[in-house]
Amino acid sequence: MANRIVLNTISYHGKGAVENIVPELTARGYKKAFVCSDPDLIKFGVTKKVTDLLDAAGFAYSVYSEIKPNPTIENVQHGVEAFKASGADCIVAIGGGSSMDTAKAVGIIAENPEFADVRSLEGVAPTKKHAVFTIAVPTTAGTAAEVTINYVITDVEKKRKFVCVDTNDIPEIAVVDPDMMSSMPKGLTASTGMDALTHAIEGYITKAAWEMTDMFHLEAIRLISENLRGAVENTPAGREGMALAQYIAGQGFSNVGLGIVHSMAHSLGAVYDTPHGVANAILLPTVMEYNAPCTGEKYREIARAMGVQGVDSMSQEEYRKAAVAAVKQLAADVGIPADLKAIVKPEDLQFLAESAYADACRPGNPRDTSVEEIKALYESLL
Repeated sequence: MANRIVLNTISYHGKGAVENIVPELTARGYKKAFVCSDPDLIKFGVTKKVTDLLDAAGFAYSVYSEIKPNPTIENVQHGVEAFKASGADCIVAIGGGSSMDTAKAVGIIAENPEFADVRSLEGVAPTKKHAVFTIAVPTTAGTAAEVTINYVITDVEKKRKFVCVDTNDIPEIAVVDPDMMSSMPKGLTASTGMDALTHAIEGYITKAAWEMTDMFHLEAIRLISENLRGAVENTPAGREGMALAQYIAGQGFSNVGLGIVHSMAHSLGAVYDTPHGVANAILLPTVMEYNAPCTGEKYREIARAMGVQGVDSMSQEEYRKAAVAAVKQLAADVGIPADLKAIVKPEDLQFLAESAYADACRPGNPRDTSVEEIKALYESLL
Protein backbone atom coordinates (compact mmCIF):
# COMPACT_ATOMS: atom_id res chain seq x y z
CA MET A 1 0.00 0.00 0.00
CA ALA A 2 1.29 3.46 -0.88
CA ASN A 3 1.74 6.03 1.88
CA ARG A 4 0.70 9.64 1.18
CA ILE A 5 2.30 12.84 2.47
CA VAL A 6 0.57 16.23 2.11
CA LEU A 7 2.47 19.36 3.17
CA ASN A 8 2.39 23.11 2.48
CA THR A 9 3.64 24.20 -0.93
CA ILE A 10 5.86 26.76 0.83
CA SER A 11 6.75 27.39 4.47
CA TYR A 12 8.90 30.08 6.07
CA HIS A 13 10.60 29.57 9.43
CA GLY A 14 12.50 31.77 11.85
CA LYS A 15 12.59 35.33 13.15
CA GLY A 16 11.26 37.82 10.63
CA ALA A 17 9.43 35.20 8.58
CA VAL A 18 6.31 37.41 8.51
CA GLU A 19 8.11 39.79 6.17
CA ASN A 20 7.44 37.29 3.38
CA ILE A 21 3.65 37.61 3.58
CA VAL A 22 3.15 40.68 1.41
CA PRO A 23 5.65 39.61 -1.30
CA GLU A 24 3.93 36.22 -1.56
CA LEU A 25 0.50 37.83 -1.96
CA THR A 26 1.55 40.47 -4.46
CA ALA A 27 3.58 38.01 -6.53
CA ARG A 28 0.40 36.04 -7.09
CA GLY A 29 -1.68 39.08 -8.01
CA TYR A 30 -3.98 39.08 -4.98
CA LYS A 31 -5.61 42.40 -4.13
CA LYS A 32 -7.34 42.13 -0.75
CA ALA A 33 -6.81 39.89 2.27
CA PHE A 34 -9.41 38.57 4.70
CA VAL A 35 -7.44 38.67 7.96
CA CYS A 36 -8.86 36.06 10.32
CA SER A 37 -7.65 36.55 13.91
CA ASP A 38 -9.09 36.32 17.41
CA PRO A 39 -10.06 39.31 19.61
CA ASP A 40 -7.28 38.86 22.17
CA LEU A 41 -4.57 38.85 19.50
CA ILE A 42 -5.98 42.09 18.14
CA LYS A 43 -6.30 43.58 21.64
CA PHE A 44 -2.69 42.80 22.56
CA GLY A 45 -1.19 43.95 19.27
CA VAL A 46 -0.11 40.56 17.92
CA THR A 47 -2.23 40.77 14.78
CA LYS A 48 -0.87 44.29 14.24
CA LYS A 49 2.58 42.82 13.53
CA VAL A 50 1.11 41.52 10.27
CA THR A 51 -1.42 44.26 9.47
CA ASP A 52 1.35 46.86 9.85
CA LEU A 53 3.16 45.11 7.01
CA LEU A 54 -0.01 45.15 4.90
CA ASP A 55 -0.50 48.85 5.70
CA ALA A 56 3.09 49.70 4.80
CA ALA A 57 2.67 48.02 1.44
CA GLY A 58 -0.73 49.59 0.79
CA PHE A 59 -2.25 46.11 0.57
CA ALA A 60 -6.00 46.18 1.27
CA TYR A 61 -7.48 43.95 3.95
CA SER A 62 -10.54 43.34 6.10
CA VAL A 63 -10.27 41.97 9.64
CA TYR A 64 -12.61 39.23 10.92
CA SER A 65 -12.30 38.55 14.66
CA GLU A 66 -15.49 36.76 15.69
CA ILE A 67 -13.47 33.73 16.76
CA LYS A 68 -14.19 31.59 19.82
CA PRO A 69 -11.55 29.40 21.53
CA ASN A 70 -13.38 26.29 20.28
CA PRO A 71 -14.86 27.57 16.98
CA THR A 72 -18.50 26.76 16.38
CA ILE A 73 -20.72 26.14 13.38
CA GLU A 74 -22.13 29.63 13.90
CA ASN A 75 -18.61 31.12 13.86
CA VAL A 76 -17.97 29.53 10.50
CA GLN A 77 -21.31 30.64 9.03
CA HIS A 78 -20.70 34.23 10.12
CA GLY A 79 -17.16 34.01 8.76
CA VAL A 80 -18.37 32.89 5.34
CA GLU A 81 -20.82 35.80 5.21
CA ALA A 82 -18.11 38.25 6.28
CA PHE A 83 -15.68 36.88 3.69
CA LYS A 84 -18.20 37.28 0.88
CA ALA A 85 -19.09 40.81 2.03
CA SER A 86 -15.42 41.85 2.27
CA GLY A 87 -14.60 41.42 -1.39
CA ALA A 88 -11.35 39.71 -0.39
CA ASP A 89 -9.63 37.25 -2.72
CA CYS A 90 -7.25 35.60 -0.20
CA ILE A 91 -7.04 34.78 3.49
CA VAL A 92 -4.36 35.51 6.07
CA ALA A 93 -5.08 33.46 9.20
CA ILE A 94 -3.30 34.70 12.32
CA GLY A 95 -3.60 32.86 15.61
CA GLY A 96 -3.82 29.44 17.18
CA GLY A 97 -5.89 26.50 16.08
CA SER A 98 -9.17 28.34 16.58
CA SER A 99 -8.38 31.13 14.11
CA MET A 100 -6.87 28.76 11.58
CA ASP A 101 -9.64 26.16 11.85
CA THR A 102 -12.22 28.88 11.31
CA ALA A 103 -10.27 30.22 8.33
CA LYS A 104 -9.98 26.74 6.83
CA ALA A 105 -13.73 26.11 7.04
CA VAL A 106 -14.50 29.57 5.64
CA GLY A 107 -12.06 29.06 2.78
CA ILE A 108 -13.48 25.64 1.93
CA ILE A 109 -17.13 26.76 1.93
CA ALA A 110 -16.37 29.93 -0.04
CA GLU A 111 -14.96 27.78 -2.86
CA ASN A 112 -17.35 24.84 -2.38
CA PRO A 113 -20.74 26.45 -1.57
CA GLU A 114 -22.51 23.11 -1.82
CA PHE A 115 -21.01 22.45 1.65
CA ALA A 116 -22.64 25.52 3.23
CA ASP A 117 -24.13 23.17 5.83
CA VAL A 118 -21.02 23.06 8.01
CA ARG A 119 -21.93 19.63 9.39
CA SER A 120 -21.61 18.22 5.86
CA LEU A 121 -17.83 18.74 6.12
CA GLU A 122 -17.43 16.18 8.92
CA GLY A 123 -15.10 13.30 8.16
CA VAL A 124 -13.52 13.19 4.72
CA ALA A 125 -15.66 15.58 2.68
CA PRO A 126 -15.57 15.18 -1.13
CA THR A 127 -14.87 18.84 -1.89
CA LYS A 128 -13.93 19.61 -5.49
CA LYS A 129 -11.95 22.85 -5.16
CA HIS A 130 -9.07 23.92 -2.97
CA ALA A 131 -9.93 26.47 -0.29
CA VAL A 132 -9.38 30.18 -0.87
CA PHE A 133 -5.63 30.89 -1.11
CA THR A 134 -4.44 31.07 2.50
CA ILE A 135 -1.32 32.13 4.33
CA ALA A 136 -1.36 30.76 7.89
CA VAL A 137 0.60 32.50 10.64
CA PRO A 138 0.59 30.59 13.95
CA THR A 139 0.83 32.52 17.21
CA THR A 140 0.90 29.41 19.41
CA ALA A 141 3.37 26.53 19.32
CA GLY A 142 0.96 23.67 19.46
CA THR A 143 -1.83 22.97 17.01
CA ALA A 144 0.22 23.01 13.79
CA ALA A 145 -3.02 23.86 11.97
CA GLU A 146 -0.89 25.76 9.45
CA VAL A 147 0.42 22.47 8.03
CA THR A 148 -2.41 20.01 8.66
CA ILE A 149 -5.26 18.78 6.49
CA ASN A 150 -7.58 18.75 9.51
CA TYR A 151 -9.78 21.22 11.31
CA VAL A 152 -12.18 20.83 14.22
CA ILE A 153 -15.55 22.53 14.66
CA THR A 154 -17.83 22.52 17.72
CA ASP A 155 -21.50 21.63 17.33
CA VAL A 156 -22.96 23.51 20.29
CA GLU A 157 -26.44 22.11 19.77
CA LYS A 158 -25.25 18.51 20.00
CA LYS A 159 -22.45 19.20 22.52
CA ARG A 160 -19.80 17.58 20.35
CA LYS A 161 -16.79 18.42 18.25
CA PHE A 162 -16.36 17.02 14.78
CA VAL A 163 -13.16 16.56 12.82
CA CYS A 164 -12.95 17.51 9.14
CA VAL A 165 -10.20 15.96 7.03
CA ASP A 166 -9.63 17.48 3.60
CA THR A 167 -6.47 17.89 1.54
CA ASN A 168 -8.14 20.94 -0.01
CA ASP A 169 -7.99 22.85 3.28
CA ILE A 170 -4.22 22.94 3.80
CA PRO A 171 -2.87 26.51 3.66
CA GLU A 172 -0.64 27.01 0.63
CA ILE A 173 1.86 28.95 2.72
CA ALA A 174 2.81 28.61 6.38
CA VAL A 175 4.73 31.42 8.08
CA VAL A 176 6.19 30.11 11.35
CA ASP A 177 7.78 33.11 13.08
CA PRO A 178 8.73 32.69 16.78
CA ASP A 179 8.35 36.44 17.27
CA MET A 180 4.61 35.98 16.69
CA MET A 181 4.58 33.64 19.71
CA SER A 182 6.57 35.74 22.17
CA SER A 183 3.53 37.32 23.82
CA MET A 184 1.86 34.01 24.71
CA PRO A 185 1.29 33.78 28.49
CA LYS A 186 2.88 30.91 30.40
CA GLY A 187 -0.29 28.86 30.74
CA LEU A 188 -1.10 29.00 27.03
CA THR A 189 2.51 28.25 26.12
CA ALA A 190 2.46 25.19 28.36
CA SER A 191 -0.88 23.82 27.18
CA THR A 192 -0.25 24.34 23.47
CA GLY A 193 3.22 22.86 23.85
CA MET A 194 1.75 19.75 25.47
CA ASP A 195 -0.77 19.60 22.62
CA ALA A 196 2.19 19.44 20.24
CA LEU A 197 3.76 16.66 22.33
CA THR A 198 0.47 14.76 22.20
CA HIS A 199 0.43 15.12 18.41
CA ALA A 200 3.95 13.75 18.20
CA ILE A 201 3.42 10.81 20.55
CA GLU A 202 0.00 9.82 19.23
CA GLY A 203 1.18 10.21 15.64
CA TYR A 204 4.22 8.04 16.37
CA ILE A 205 2.20 5.14 17.78
CA THR A 206 -0.92 5.39 15.59
CA LYS A 207 -1.86 2.42 13.41
CA ALA A 208 -0.98 4.28 10.20
CA ALA A 209 2.52 5.41 11.27
CA TRP A 210 5.41 4.71 8.89
CA GLU A 211 9.07 5.59 8.47
CA MET A 212 8.71 9.16 7.22
CA THR A 213 6.17 10.19 9.82
CA ASP A 214 8.19 8.42 12.54
CA MET A 215 11.10 10.66 11.58
CA PHE A 216 8.97 13.79 12.04
CA HIS A 217 7.43 12.64 15.29
CA LEU A 218 10.62 11.56 17.06
CA GLU A 219 12.36 14.81 16.20
CA ALA A 220 9.34 16.76 17.42
CA ILE A 221 9.35 14.83 20.73
CA ARG A 222 13.06 15.61 21.16
CA LEU A 223 12.66 19.32 20.38
CA ILE A 224 9.64 19.72 22.66
CA SER A 225 11.40 17.96 25.53
CA GLU A 226 14.38 20.27 25.12
CA ASN A 227 12.54 23.54 24.53
CA LEU A 228 9.09 23.65 26.15
CA ARG A 229 10.34 24.58 29.61
CA GLY A 230 12.35 27.43 28.10
CA ALA A 231 9.42 28.59 25.97
CA VAL A 232 7.23 28.78 29.09
CA GLU A 233 9.89 31.09 30.54
CA ASN A 234 9.80 33.03 27.24
CA THR A 235 13.44 32.44 26.30
CA PRO A 236 14.23 33.13 22.62
CA ALA A 237 15.78 29.68 22.19
CA GLY A 238 12.73 28.01 23.74
CA ARG A 239 10.33 29.94 21.53
CA GLU A 240 12.29 29.16 18.38
CA GLY A 241 12.63 25.48 19.26
CA MET A 242 8.93 25.10 19.97
CA ALA A 243 7.91 26.96 16.82
CA LEU A 244 9.81 24.39 14.77
CA ALA A 245 8.84 21.40 16.92
CA GLN A 246 5.10 21.90 16.68
CA TYR A 247 5.31 22.33 12.90
CA ILE A 248 7.32 19.14 12.51
CA ALA A 249 4.76 17.27 14.63
CA GLY A 250 2.04 18.62 12.34
CA GLN A 251 3.86 17.36 9.27
CA GLY A 252 3.58 13.89 10.74
CA PHE A 253 0.21 13.51 12.42
CA SER A 254 -1.70 15.31 9.68
CA ASN A 255 -0.83 12.42 7.41
CA VAL A 256 -1.35 9.43 9.73
CA GLY A 257 -3.93 10.52 12.28
CA LEU A 258 -4.04 10.45 16.06
CA GLY A 259 -5.69 8.41 18.82
CA ILE A 260 -8.03 8.48 21.79
CA VAL A 261 -6.20 11.19 23.72
CA HIS A 262 -7.55 13.56 21.11
CA SER A 263 -10.93 11.83 20.98
CA MET A 264 -11.33 12.25 24.73
CA ALA A 265 -10.04 15.82 24.65
CA HIS A 266 -12.51 16.75 21.92
CA SER A 267 -15.36 15.58 24.17
CA LEU A 268 -14.08 17.68 27.08
CA GLY A 269 -13.79 20.72 24.84
CA ALA A 270 -17.31 20.31 23.50
CA VAL A 271 -18.99 19.78 26.89
CA TYR A 272 -16.93 22.05 29.17
CA ASP A 273 -15.10 24.32 26.72
CA THR A 274 -11.87 22.93 28.19
CA PRO A 275 -8.78 24.34 26.43
CA HIS A 276 -7.68 21.63 24.01
CA GLY A 277 -4.04 21.57 25.08
CA VAL A 278 -4.92 21.29 28.77
CA ALA A 279 -7.26 18.37 28.09
CA ASN A 280 -4.63 16.56 26.02
CA ALA A 281 -1.89 17.14 28.58
CA ILE A 282 -3.95 15.71 31.45
CA LEU A 283 -5.07 12.69 29.46
CA LEU A 284 -1.80 11.81 27.70
CA PRO A 285 0.09 9.87 30.44
CA THR A 286 -2.97 7.81 31.41
CA VAL A 287 -3.77 6.89 27.81
CA MET A 288 -0.09 6.08 27.18
CA GLU A 289 -0.23 3.56 30.02
CA TYR A 290 -3.41 2.08 28.52
CA ASN A 291 -1.90 1.87 25.01
CA ALA A 292 1.51 0.52 26.08
CA PRO A 293 0.80 -3.20 25.38
CA CYS A 294 0.14 -2.37 21.71
CA THR A 295 3.19 -0.21 20.98
CA GLY A 296 6.02 -2.70 20.52
CA GLU A 297 9.38 -1.03 21.18
CA LYS A 298 8.21 2.50 20.41
CA TYR A 299 8.13 3.73 24.01
CA ARG A 300 11.87 3.08 24.21
CA GLU A 301 12.39 5.60 21.41
CA ILE A 302 9.96 8.06 23.02
CA ALA A 303 11.91 7.80 26.29
CA ARG A 304 15.19 8.27 24.41
CA ALA A 305 13.87 11.32 22.56
CA MET A 306 12.75 12.81 25.88
CA GLY A 307 16.26 12.54 27.25
CA VAL A 308 15.93 9.44 29.42
CA GLN A 309 19.35 7.85 29.95
CA GLY A 310 20.15 4.15 29.74
CA VAL A 311 17.08 3.05 27.81
CA ASP A 312 18.97 0.33 25.93
CA SER A 313 19.64 -1.53 29.17
CA MET A 314 16.02 -1.32 30.31
CA SER A 315 13.40 -4.03 30.04
CA GLN A 316 10.27 -3.34 27.99
CA GLU A 317 8.29 -2.65 31.15
CA GLU A 318 10.99 -0.29 32.42
CA TYR A 319 11.28 1.83 29.29
CA ARG A 320 7.51 2.04 28.94
CA LYS A 321 7.27 3.32 32.49
CA ALA A 322 10.17 5.69 31.82
CA ALA A 323 8.45 7.20 28.78
CA VAL A 324 5.23 7.83 30.71
CA ALA A 325 7.19 9.25 33.66
CA ALA A 326 9.04 11.67 31.38
CA VAL A 327 5.74 12.96 29.99
CA LYS A 328 4.31 13.37 33.51
CA GLN A 329 7.43 15.24 34.63
CA LEU A 330 7.34 17.64 31.69
CA ALA A 331 3.64 18.33 32.26
CA ALA A 332 4.25 18.98 35.96
CA ASP A 333 7.24 21.23 35.23
CA VAL A 334 5.13 23.50 33.02
CA GLY A 335 2.20 23.64 35.42
CA ILE A 336 -0.37 21.28 33.91
CA PRO A 337 -2.99 19.86 36.35
CA ALA A 338 -2.60 16.16 37.13
CA ASP A 339 -6.28 15.16 36.94
CA LEU A 340 -9.76 16.05 35.70
CA LYS A 341 -11.35 16.67 39.11
CA ALA A 342 -11.87 20.38 38.45
CA ILE A 343 -13.31 19.76 34.98
CA VAL A 344 -15.47 16.64 34.72
CA LYS A 345 -18.86 16.00 36.35
CA PRO A 346 -19.40 12.27 37.08
CA GLU A 347 -22.91 12.38 35.62
CA ASP A 348 -21.43 13.31 32.23
CA LEU A 349 -19.06 10.33 31.99
CA GLN A 350 -21.27 8.14 29.81
CA PHE A 351 -21.92 10.93 27.31
CA LEU A 352 -18.24 11.89 27.24
CA ALA A 353 -17.20 8.29 26.59
CA GLU A 354 -19.79 7.78 23.85
CA SER A 355 -18.73 11.02 22.15
CA ALA A 356 -15.06 10.10 22.35
CA TYR A 357 -15.72 6.66 20.89
CA ALA A 358 -17.57 8.26 17.95
CA ASP A 359 -14.72 10.70 17.32
CA ALA A 360 -12.77 10.52 14.05
CA CYS A 361 -9.42 10.14 15.84
CA ARG A 362 -10.42 6.97 17.72
CA PRO A 363 -9.87 4.40 14.92
CA GLY A 364 -6.18 5.33 14.68
CA ASN A 365 -5.50 4.42 18.30
CA PRO A 366 -2.98 1.55 18.52
CA ARG A 367 -5.19 -0.33 20.99
CA ASP A 368 -8.75 -1.16 20.01
CA THR A 369 -11.09 0.22 22.63
CA SER A 370 -14.72 0.50 23.71
CA VAL A 371 -17.08 3.03 25.26
CA GLU A 372 -16.71 1.23 28.61
CA GLU A 373 -12.91 1.35 28.53
CA ILE A 374 -12.86 5.04 27.58
CA LYS A 375 -15.28 5.77 30.43
CA ALA A 376 -12.94 3.94 32.81
CA LEU A 377 -10.01 6.08 31.60
CA TYR A 378 -11.96 9.25 32.39
CA GLU A 379 -12.98 7.85 35.79
CA SER A 380 -9.36 7.05 36.67
CA LEU A 381 -8.56 10.76 36.49
CA LEU A 382 -11.30 11.88 38.86
